[in-house]
Amino acid sequence: MIQKAVVIGILLPLLLMGCSSSVGSAYDTDWPEITNECKPWTRWWWMGNDVDSVTLAYNLEALSKAGIGGVEITPIYGIKGREAYYLDYLSPEWMSILDFTISEATRLGMGVDMNNGTGWPFGGPEVSLEDAATMAIFEEYRLKGGQPLNEPVMVRDKRQKAFARLDKLIAYSPDGEKVDITDKVSAEGKLDWLAPQGKDYKLIALFLGKTRQQVKRAAPGGEGYVINHFDKRAVMRYLGKFDTAFAENNTPFPNTFFNDSYEVYGADWTPELLDEFEKRRGYELQDYFPELLANGATDISARVITDYRETIGELLKENFTLTWTEWAHAHGVKTRNQAHGSPANLLDLYASVDIPECESFGITNFDIPYLRKDSIRKENDSDPTILKYASSAAHVAGKPYTSSETFTWLTEHFRTSLSQCKPEIDQMFTSGVNRVYFHGSTYSPKDAAWPGWKFYASVDMSPTNTIWKDAPAFFNYIARIQSFLQIGKPDNDFLLYLPIYDIWEAQRDHYFTTFAIHGMRERLPDFCDAVEEIMECGYDLDYISDHFIGTTSVENGLLKTEGGTTYKALILPAVKYIPAETMEQIKKLTEQGATVIFAEHYPSDVPGLSQLKERRERFNTSLSQFPQVRAFENMSVRPLGKGTVITGTDYREMVAKWKENEETFVSEQGGQLIRRSHENGHIYFFSMLNNNTVDEWITLGVKAGSAIFFDPMTGRKGQATIRQNNGRTQMYMQLKPGESIILKTFSGKNTATGEWPYYQPTGKQIELNNGWELSFEESEPPVTEQFHLDTLISWTNINNDLLKKNMGTGNYRLTFNFTKEPGHEYRISLGDVRESARLRVNGKDAGTLFAVPFEAMIGSFLHDGENTIEIGVTNLPANRIADYDRRDVDWRIFHEINFVSITYKPTLFDHWDVVPSGLLGPVIIQELRLK
Repeated sequence: MIQKAVVIGILLPLLLMGCSSSVGSAYDTDWPEITNECKPWTRWWWMGNDVDSVTLAYNLEALSKAGIGGVEITPIYGIKGREAYYLDYLSPEWMSILDFTISEATRLGMGVDMNNGTGWPFGGPEVSLEDAATMAIFEEYRLKGGQPLNEPVMVRDKRQKAFARLDKLIAYSPDGEKVDITDKVSAEGKLDWLAPQGKDYKLIALFLGKTRQQVKRAAPGGEGYVINHFDKRAVMRYLGKFDTAFAENNTPFPNTFFNDSYEVYGADWTPELLDEFEKRRGYELQDYFPELLANGATDISARVITDYRETIGELLKENFTLTWTEWAHAHGVKTRNQAHGSPANLLDLYASVDIPECESFGITNFDIPYLRKDSIRKENDSDPTILKYASSAAHVAGKPYTSSETFTWLTEHFRTSLSQCKPEIDQMFTSGVNRVYFHGSTYSPKDAAWPGWKFYASVDMSPTNTIWKDAPAFFNYIARIQSFLQIGKPDNDFLLYLPIYDIWEAQRDHYFTTFAIHGMRERLPDFCDAVEEIMECGYDLDYISDHFIGTTSVENGLLKTEGGTTYKALILPAVKYIPAETMEQIKKLTEQGATVIFAEHYPSDVPGLSQLKERRERFNTSLSQFPQVRAFENMSVRPLGKGTVITGTDYREMVAKWKENEETFVSEQGGQLIRRSHENGHIYFFSMLNNNTVDEWITLGVKAGSAIFFDPMTGRKGQATIRQNNGRTQMYMQLKPGESIILKTFSGKNTATGEWPYYQPTGKQIELNNGWELSFEESEPPVTEQFHLDTLISWTNINNDLLKKNMGTGNYRLTFNFTKEPGHEYRISLGDVRESARLRVNGKDAGTLFAVPFEAMIGSFLHDGENTIEIGVTNLPANRIADYDRRDVDWRIFHEINFVSITYKPTLFDHWDVVPSGLLGPVIIQELRLK
């Protein structure tokens, strides 16, 4: 038996708005208010800007009614045959419809965000060639001493001849001489310069070319060149069109401006780069063109490339990200940005906006019983080690929200269920996300033939998808969780240094590199392994950059970042290169009382080329003041000033110092969690995303005097049973694979809510697997026949051809006799559900079950004698769309990319096997008693 926790009520006087309350905010035991930001939002594709006020109102009402809190408008390509209805982006007509949208959304209690462009990346018809994305084109020539160059100095790529202009021509001699001969080249490319006798020169010409990249998936009025993100003047000229459009049309601004992932291809230069490089790095890059182009073949080459990458990253941050954000703030608007894909330190870019946004791309292979595994799937590129870049930046910089582009791809179109979405979103939550944006919903007229207007990539969150029927339950689940995750403060244990210079040093294919989510884990295996090893020990962490280490202080022995978040220690993985300034700051932090952990070895060098000797001396001076350890085979803990330096080879040994803060739900049960702090305790979100059932005491990483469970699936709450064991707080948890729960802890005791019920089976259960009657309340094509089922099977296996190609809701009905034991609870399990179910017991609503384990408590609905259960199961539209393709129904009516498969290739779905549908069971009612 579990010993019931003794709870003592504490009345805390609180003067709030002139009224007194018996319970203070620190002891708030209610669900938080569901604000607009707590609800999920969605990217709203406007196809061809082919929108009108009537259909806008219909779409917004449908989204609002389902529980969507707001929309992000992103215009894209249009519908074939509808060209006459297109509106040009930012035209007076478009601005008028934006005004209406914001007004209508406000009436419905929704918010409106807006992409600062159509499709992606930023660009359009007003972007001149001068302001367009720029690329470096290097041409090499050989010149013998005393001889003229017998070929023109010009680009050899015929496609660039009309765009490229010569920026630099440098002559390099074998003995290290460098001669700038740019002014010796005529407009026609003739070089008027002879190399000195007896010397052979290598000539390297830098031409400034244009990528000629056009806006991808552009909407009408948005076609044109992509901007040069490294040029502040080009960025401001681009943003100027929005100043004009909003001012001239007197249109209200949206809540937030959005920028999608950085997909600017081949843009590796800007006209001011050489000047900026010299100003920032202290030497002329043109003196080292041969090393820049040598792909890190030598130490000097690697250092030059690192300096180039640092410079281009700084230009992107300052001239685009910060410039864009400052411009938005001048209009009272926030910015939301996806930094991934950029050639910069992602942490610093994410932290430069109001809302950092990560992206899920694919589906995770969770080991959860009955979780549907589709044969057509996109492997997830965004595991927690990748998702954490955005949330780390938010936590370290003090940003309240981390958003996510959610469900870009999971499986193929028309094949993704809510049950597959739920664990993916749980993993996002445990990785720090607290603002979900679906990717997405497409504006579609009410009378458009099914499947309506569709965007080519995403899990379609719109009324024409069958999952929409039960999606409100999923949206409520998200809102309840985010209502907790948006309050309080982050409370992760450690800061992990992002070894950006080691990462750059290892990337040697080309001087230009980016950090796209696709393949990032393969490129950063050591860092990702370090993250996972620390987390598997039962601790959570955030990443930190050199910039934010420089703004971190120490308070009461804890590291306190610029954003006010505190951490127990700074961990440096096996880092080789680290700036002298960072090493000096780390030394300073230890002197102020911080704890620093070095894994495997100390850093050994500084990055970059400029003033290398001086910087190495500063670095070595700092390093010499750390404890000198001959070898790192064994953990060494030594004081340094007021702080502590820990060195060792095993993270598990190193974090042993904080054993009392280990979260055993992660380290022993294999679950995932995130912890936040509030005024008088902590907030947890737990999710069991593997095949492990928890029914035992769980040791928390923090102390608590009382705690309350909140079930985001049902809205139930109750006092958790807790105890103190060897100085640590434990709480009793029951959680099945696929389930999740919220826990709010308090430093003191409270009795403001009833106890959380813990159940155990009595051993009695009944199986309800035959005798069901199946009819279809909704179906396309219509199914009027009723079916008696001797056993539960997929309705596609019933002898009726319509059931192999229909989409809709099948109503399962069963009447049975039942004897109810007083004081006992009863749990129904539906087993395998394809794909979601609405449960009614004796005519009363018993809940919407959309995810594993498809269970509900129904004791309050059952009675002695005859009982009736009805289960409305809604399937996916996969069989319906496959039938369309078999019958050559022309539903792919979209311009540009039109509609593609998960591999981005045009395809038909006529080859799909029939997807199981309905209630597959087993259906079991299990008798429970209080534990």
